[in-house]
Amino acid sequence: MSRFDPDWGGRLKKGILIVLEGIDGAGKSTQARFLFRMLRREGWNAVYFREPSRGKWGREIKRKAKEAASLTPEEELDLFLKDRQENVRKNLRPALKEKKVVVLDRYYFSTIAYQGAKGIDRARIMRLNEAFAPKPDLVFILDIEAKDGLARIEGRKKKDKLFERAAYLAKVRRIFRSFKGGRFHHIDAGLDRNEISKLILEKTLKYLKKPES
Repeated sequence: MSRFDPDWGGRLKKGILIVLEGIDGAGKSTQARFLFRMLRREGWNAVYFREPSRGKWGREIKRKAKEAASLTPEEELDLFLKDRQENVRKNLRPALKEKKVVVLDRYYFSTIAYQGAKGIDRARIMRLNEAFAPKPDLVFILDIEAKDGLARIEGRKKKDKLFERAAYLAKVRRIFRSFKGGRFHHIDAGLDRNEISKLILEKTLKYLKKPES
C-alpha cells in the first residue's frame, strides 16, 4: 500500500530522516540507493544524500582519504564536522522542512565509530554533532566482520587508505554494535542482498505509516 493508496490516505506530519550505517563493505550504499528508489516507486516524496557529501569539504575528505596517515584524528573530525554542517544546511534541513523522506548514506554515527576508534572521546563527538545535526528517526546498521567487509571491497579502484585496515575496522564495528535504542536496527549484512532490502523496506514503511508520522 503506497502513500497515495485511497484506502490509507496518510500524509507525513514532518520530514523523516532515515540513515544507513556500517563499516566499509557492509553494503550500506547499495541498500540506501535501493531504499530510495523503492520509496519513490511507492509514491513517497523521498530524496537521497550521502556523506561525505559532494560539497567542498566532502571532496577534501575523499582527496585526503587516498593518502595514508595524511590527517590526525582531530583533523579528520574537523573535516567531517565541516562537511556535515554544510550538508545539514544545504540539504537535510531544507528537505525535512518540506516534509520529505530523507535517505542518508552515513551520518554522525560513522564519525563516532571511525574517529572514536582512533581514540577521540565518543561522547564529545556525539555532543559536537547533535549541537547542529537533526537526529534521525531510523538508523539501519549493517553488521559484517571486518575481514569480510574488506574482502568485498578488495576490487575497488579507489581505496580509502585512511580507514581500511582490518584491526581498525574491527574496532569501528564494535562501536557500531554498541548503538542501542528504538531507532536502531542492526541487520546481518551476510544475509542475501534481496532479503536485506526487503527487511529494510518493510521496517521503513511500517514506521512511515504510523499515525504520528
